[in-house]
Amino acid sequence: MEKSLDFGGAYEATLGRIRAQGREKARLGMTVLMWISHSRRPLRVDEICHALAVRIGSNDLDSDNIPGISTMLACCQGLATIEKGTSTVRLIHYTLQEYICTLPDLFDKAHSTIAETCLTYLNFQHIKDISAGPPPDLRDTPFLEYSSLYWGTHMQAELSDQAETFALRLLDQFDSHISAEFLWESIKKGFAGLVFSWFSTSNCKGFSALHCISYFGIAKVANTLIEMGKWDVNKRDAEGITPLIWAAVCGHEEVVRLLLREKNIQPDEQDLNCGRTALSWAAGGGHEGVLRLFLRPQFVNHGSIGRLWGGTVNSESTI
Repeated sequence: MEKSLDFGGAYEATLGRIRAQGREKARLGMTVLMWISHSRRPLRVDEICHALAVRIGSNDLDSDNIPGISTMLACCQGLATIEKGTSTVRLIHYTLQEYICTLPDLFDKAHSTIAETCLTYLNFQHIKDISAGPPPDLRDTPFLEYSSLYWGTHMQAELSDQAETFALRLLDQFDSHISAEFLWESIKKGFAGLVFSWFSTSNCKGFSALHCISYFGIAKVANTLIEMGKWDVNKRDAEGITPLIWAAVCGHEEVVRLLLREKNIQPDEQDLNCGRTALSWAAGGGHEGVLRLFLRPQFVNHGSIGRLWGGTVNSESTI
């Protein structure tokens, strides 16, 4: 950390030069640094250029807003560079990332801004028009994969009202949206450290809005979806996984709590391949908070009766 502090003065001066540029150049330079320092994986040049072109809340992408690579780098005043081997954009040195971490107010609500950008992109008409079938040519939609996989992780890190509105718009048509296919395929390959080598199908059929939000663990949105009543809380996806199992697998305690309050919930449903319940998955993952919810007296006093646990709590419960 001492080494990073040695660079602090130089980094501070360079950030000052970025801010002193014309308004648009300053905005572009700082936005590039925000994306690089807060993205969940390194972004390729074409991905970040398209991300920068998105105007939050717009209906479609204006190609005239896509910045040139040289312009983008120039606005960063040397703090960003392109990794030749991977064509990804990165900070000039790891100490810059450390320095940025010491400045929590450098960017205004970075994660919610990124979530809003990803969701705006996924709600674009030309994205919605892509059928959820074979992967499209990503040369035309380079920001599609990142948006599909990470909007929820950024949203979980920092939730804004606008992101929630955009998410509900996407989730209302999620079953037929191409982003569901991208997310499903990535989960199969071990996305976010979860390995489901037993997945038997590439079909994301049944992976609904409630499954998706239970996977990401965004409790406020999950509560809205449950209250809307459009999605069956016990519905199985193509692998027989219910929203409750997804929430338990990922250790999302608040979402598990919300689902267990539903009067029709069946907590002992098993996935189709391993025959494991949500409780089993939570135990295997070491999610103690989730386990405590399942071990409340109202769930263990009677056991399973006709695949519906005796004493299941309703929405007035204090679980």
